[in-house]
Amino acid sequence: MGNLKRTPLYEEHVRLGAKMVPFGGWEMPVWYTTLKDEHHTVRNKVGVFDVSHMGEIDIKGKDAIKFVNYIITNNVEKLKPGEIVYSPMLNENGGIIDDLLAYKYSDEHVLLVVNASNIEKDYNWIIKQAEKFDVEVKNISDETAQIAVQGPKSEEMLQEISGVDLKEISYYNFTEGRINGIQCLISRTGYTGEDGFEIYFDKEAAVPLWRKLIELLSKYDGKPAGLGARDTLRLEATYLLYGNDMTDEITPLEAGLKWAVDMEKDFIGKEILLKEKEVGIRRRLKGIEMLEKGIPRHGYKVFVGEEEVGFITSGSVSPTLDKPIALAMLDNPYYKKDTEVEVEIRGKRVKAKVIKTPFYRGSVKNRK
Repeated sequence: MGNLKRTPLYEEHVRLGAKMVPFGGWEMPVWYTTLKDEHHTVRNKVGVFDVSHMGEIDIKGKDAIKFVNYIITNNVEKLKPGEIVYSPMLNENGGIIDDLLAYKYSDEHVLLVVNASNIEKDYNWIIKQAEKFDVEVKNISDETAQIAVQGPKSEEMLQEISGVDLKEISYYNFTEGRINGIQCLISRTGYTGEDGFEIYFDKEAAVPLWRKLIELLSKYDGKPAGLGARDTLRLEATYLLYGNDMTDEITPLEAGLKWAVDMEKDFIGKEILLKEKEVGIRRRLKGIEMLEKGIPRHGYKVFVGEEEVGFITSGSVSPTLDKPIALAMLDNPYYKKDTEVEVEIRGKRVKAKVIKTPFYRGSVKNRK
């Protein structure tokens, strides 16, 4: 793992006995105890994740709102300062370059938070598109640390060291203030389906803040959690994973992200989506559950009879539901609810059924 990047908390993970694995060009903790243990801890109590590998790109200038609206499908113009929106960012063919969060500070300042494995790709794309706009684009990923505090007890625990009243932060809103004396951007967001916060701050403060949170976790019966639990938590909540459920070849309409596309405004890739709606969406991302024994994994083929009708994008055994679940990209008309399909697992066809998602609803506070 010699060429992999490390977050400012790498030594802390090693000190806590984490199993470190390669992920998107980074050396990250997959778990500290076990995936199931950390998963259940976040679902029922509170867990802390190091997500400093995520990317942060600042957009400032007179055209900031106009520019961000041009490169993403959702609408930052409709936001008030302090609000956040989730959005795909598309290429000219309507494929998803990345999915991101846009934090609106003001009409002249928006922060984009992008996936770790896409930082360079996104930054280069954004710089290229920015030429005709009066904006300054700055990649601040290397100087920014990020920690996610997730779970039903996250607010209570974090409030102990927060200089701001966390109850005042609504879902998908953010503010600035001090956590353990450290100046942070604090947002009520997350990737687990549970209530929680994501905290951004100068990487030089990463170790003291992490250690304080680890100290607090013992009081709330919480634990640090790794990428393994993060993946099963987000799958149960049906939060998509870039590279699996979304790629440069998958459109947001195929991925079930119509709710994050504002067709009333202009954006890169819009013409393709309009055409897609006109002729009909040929495939869609849907949830399936297994009717027979077997674990569906990324890339497995899906059949109806002898016809190959799709593929698994994400799959695992759900620790909360105690059964295998998956997201699958299925051709029309096989994505309809209750359609019986077969997943090819190591050469054997295993029965499954299309079901409604999300697979599980956690404590996330949809107060927006």
